[in-house]
Parts: sequence; structure tokens; C-alpha cells
Amino acid sequence: MAMLKARSVLVTGSNRGIGLELVRQLLEKNNRPDKIFATCRDPEGPGAQNLRDLVAKHQEVEILQLDTSDPSSIKNAAARVSERLKGTGLNLLVNNAAIVNLGTLESETPEGMAEVYKTNVIGPFVTSQAFLPLLKKAAQDNPQKGMSCSKAAIVNISSEGGSITNVLVWHLGQVLAYRCSKAALNMLTKCQSMGYAADEILCVAVHPGWVQTDMGNSASSQAPLPVDVSVREILNTLGHLSEKDNGTFVNWEGKAVPW
Repeated sequence: MAMLKARSVLVTGSNRGIGLELVRQLLEKNNRPDKIFATCRDPEGPGAQNLRDLVAKHQEVEILQLDTSDPSSIKNAAARVSERLKGTGLNLLVNNAAIVNLGTLESETPEGMAEVYKTNVIGPFVTSQAFLPLLKKAAQDNPQKGMSCSKAAIVNISSEGGSITNVLVWHLGQVLAYRCSKAALNMLTKCQSMGYAADEILCVAVHPGWVQTDMGNSASSQAPLPVDVSVREILNTLGHLSEKDNGTFVNWEGKAVPW
């Protein structure tokens, strides 16, 4: 059975929700990574206390300041990761950090739309650019043929809410800016998959489900999927992805989601 065996992983938005659970479950793996970089906007703030508590028990994890809406912050984090990896590459980049607001077609503003887009689309774009040399290094140094998340990969955490075909749970909330940002993130993923194919960097968009997190519960109804279940299935799915999945949009269980 294929398993995720990435030796180095970076997860953005690691202080809560899916990001925090990804770090937690990676640490629970028998073949856990040698190095996990857990990033968030304010590592010293009260919102990162759970992450700090987790990291205190595990020397494999390093918390880094990274604000996906701030290119200089991303650049500084990339330099730090490069220094810490000491000449080796980064196997897996998980662009997880995102924000949502409850704007509708009537209430959304240009400023609100731009703020969400800056974090949810431009952030993953600039972050992927900054870490691309380390991802290329990981791919070059890995003797295995083809693509995998254990070798070199960009995983963009998307949402079926951005599926133009499905428009998940529209009846519960328009969240206009969020939906548009995730549709754009899907296009970014497709472009990355084509642009980085020659470097053997696997690029996929993953819908984690409607998950019981602060963001997931921001709608009027309780999200149905526990975060630990979602993340366990995501990690299982990542372990099975290969070049045939490059540029696809899948859910937490690895099933195709329509664009």
C-alpha cells in the first residue's frame, strides 16, 4: 500500500483547524517526517497556543512566522527553511492558510473581495514561488521515477464551494469572495501542474470536506465532518497520488471533484 513518506513538510495556517491537525497527525505517523515547518501569522499570539503546546513535545517541528498576505514574510520564511534544511529540498508544501467572510452578492465590497483573494489566491501563489527552488531540489535528489507527495508536491487546500459545477451549500451561505477565491485557486493549481511538470513536482487541489473548524462552522449550520477524520483521509489520499493525478481537484477521500 502506498504511504506518504515525505521527509520534510511545510504547512501554512498551522495554528488551528485543518493545519494544526495536519501537523498533529504527521507527528503520529510511524514514518513521520524528519522536519515539519508549521507556519502561522502570529506564532507568539494567543491563537497559536495549541500549536506551541504541540511543538514543545516534538523537536521535529519548527514554528515559523509566515503571513500569506505579506510577500516579505513569505520570503523570510523561505530563507529560514532553506537554512534549516541544510542543502536538502522540501518534499511537501501544503498551502492551507485561508480566510472567509460572509459577504453576499449584495453586501460584498471591493475591499472585502480583495482581502480574501490576497490571502487565498495570491498567498499560495507567492508561497509556491518562494519555495519552488526547495521543491525542485527535492525532486532532483529523489531517484524514484514519476511524481508523488513523498518526492515533491504542492497541495493547495481548496473547497467544493469553489466548484462552478457544484457550488457546495449555496443555500446556507453565499460567501461570495471565498467561493471566487477557491475557483481561482483551482486554476492556479492547474497552471502550476502544467508549469512544474517538467520538474516532476506534483500539484493538486484538495477539498477537505465541510469540516468542523472555526471556518467550517461559520455558516448557519454545523459542519458534518470532524477535523481529525478529514485530515486522516487527506494524508491517506496524499500517499496514493501520482503523476496521473497531477493537476486534478480531489476531495479528502481522493475522489474527483468537478471544477
